[in-house]
Amino acid sequence: MKRIGLLSDTHGCWDDRYEKYFECCDEIWHAGDIGSLEIVEKFEAFKPFRAVFGNIDGYDFRVRFPEINRFKVEETDVMIKHIGGYPGKYDRSVANIMRIKPPQIFISGHSHILKVMYDKEHDLLHINPGAAGNYGFHHVRTLVRFSIENGKASDLEVIELS
Repeated sequence: MKRIGLLSDTHGCWDDRYEKYFECCDEIWHAGDIGSLEIVEKFEAFKPFRAVFGNIDGYDFRVRFPEINRFKVEETDVMIKHIGGYPGKYDRSVANIMRIKPPQIFISGHSHILKVMYDKEHDLLHINPGAAGNYGFHHVRTLVRFSIENGKASDLEVIELS
């Protein structure tokens, strides 16, 4: 079993509470719009770190991180893409993947809206952790923690940063 810390849309904002809330995690995943390589370096020094670039992330991010990051953890097929949509309204860039070979867990960011939804049609869990940074229209900054094991996510927690 692995414990995952998940966030998105930091937009260059570092908060020391990221370390506090992700201390119990084995890995940290970022769903794009990181906004600062300094943040990447802090996360990489703290825990194993996986990410995708977002629409605000420039060349330095795009050569370091993929647009779509698909990997297996604890026998679980995971896919992360910054602009990915959500069940019933997937972005065109992932629609064929969802139809042909969907992951077990699909993570996206971009909307700044926290969403955790089960997609019955594609038998997958969709997670958008909302926005962890200060930039944007959201009123509450959010992080997500969960466990992953044998193809399943469990013990999902939403953390609000006031």
